[in-house]
Amino acid sequence: MDTQDNKIKVLLVDDHKIVRDGLMGLLQDEPDIEVIGEAENGKHALEILSKITPDLMIIDINMPVMNGIECAREVVKNHPSVAILALTMLNEQGHIKNMIAAGAGGYILKNSGKDELIIAIKTVTSGENYFSDEVKNIIMMNMVKKKTAETKILGERIPLTNREKDILRYIVKEFTNQEIAEKLFISVRTVDAHRRNLLEKIGAKNTAGLVAYAFENNLFSDNE
Repeated sequence: MDTQDNKIKVLLVDDHKIVRDGLMGLLQDEPDIEVIGEAENGKHALEILSKITPDLMIIDINMPVMNGIECAREVVKNHPSVAILALTMLNEQGHIKNMIAAGAGGYILKNSGKDELIIAIKTVTSGENYFSDEVKNIIMMNMVKKKTAETKILGERIPLTNREKDILRYIVKEFTNQEIAEKLFISVRTVDAHRRNLLEKIGAKNTAGLVAYAFENNLFSDNE
């Protein structure tokens, strides 16, 4: 059996070679992860993606020529099968919001350890979201600050059922379909159906789009 096919194939995108080399060193001994390419900016990454198809792109935000946010938008549009994990020093809520809206399924900071990086890689590649604790705190603080009477419920433009609201709330909290099913005492198949309905109603392409929608519209109050 060729175990190479079972590995998570990763493209590294960062304008600092020392960072790319460091990530390569961290990941080279991981039996189920393989770095298959590296790029120094977003434009370079798109050129590489025309030749290879990784499972995941790990990308910085601030880069010359084309930044990570612009690149993520293009990847979602032209290479939708490639998952996106932001790895950056930027912890401002504006960057977080824009990167998630662009299609990133995960966002971790460069002060994260190897163990968290590995977890983030596997989680985002599986189609779930992963945010480091500091990033989650920033997201939640922003939701609380902007809370108003109209943001305590889902916006009027897209009416959702109470069950869909429950599902979306748990998606934002990074619960897996299995965990959501256990919390709500329903089947995983039912959760899948509600998730598909949410994607269709909101017009999102993936789970990251659902999180971005909830984040941008401040859909839940701090005590929900």
